Amino acid sequence: MPNDCIVKFEDVRKTYQMGPVTVEALRGVSLDFFAGEYISIMGPSGCGKSTMLNLLGCLDRPTSGRFLLGGEDVSRMTDDALSSIRGARLGFIFQSYNLIQQLTVVENIEIPLYYQGWPEGDSRALAKDLAALVGLKDRFDHKPFELSGGQQQRVAIARALVNDPLVILADEPTGNLDSRSGADILKVFDELNSLGKTLILVTHDESISRHAKRAIRLRDGNVESDLRR
Repeated sequence: MPNDCIVKFEDVRKTYQMGPVTVEALRGVSLDFFAGEYISIMGPSGCGKSTMLNLLGCLDRPTSGRFLLGGEDVSRMTDDALSSIRGARLGFIFQSYNLIQQLTVVENIEIPLYYQGWPEGDSRALAKDLAALVGLKDRFDHKPFELSGGQQQRVAIARALVNDPLVILADEPTGNLDSRSGADILKVFDELNSLGKTLILVTHDESISRHAKRAIRLRDGNVESDLRR
């Protein structure tokens, strides 16, 4: 097992106030995630999966407890600081791809680098390398509407890799794909993990979870099980 702890939850709690009702989404979760791991997070609706993903993605903050990312406590950071962390340390892959329809494959992959001020030549070269890595070498100039769902998700994966993130977060990444395309995307994830990338995958599908080497199951805001394979 890798030795570098890159994500740490220390007694993390998250509550939401829904009018007079207090909803406890996470109830004191403590977990360590290590560099190079491939982790699935599972559980029934309302178990806390989405809340945990939002915290891991620095889209929200714990109500109490600490969340450390790369050894840095991000629990109480400002919105601007969290935005910087997201851009520099995290890669996101969504069920709906979130591509810009007017841009080509390479331009979609380049977007994070544009906001970081990369020179155009450097960003273009890296985007092409990543497109080739995920099997899109012959699709550089295609736009999303010219691609299959599986190809669009490959673009999203390449975009998530472009800042060499500490962690890649995937939210139901095969949810909009047919079984064959979904299997192809899972092969890409397997290959990325074999290259040392850290992946955290949120899914409701047991067959998808089996690709991960560690399976965390949530129930009622608590960790019900945490199994390494």
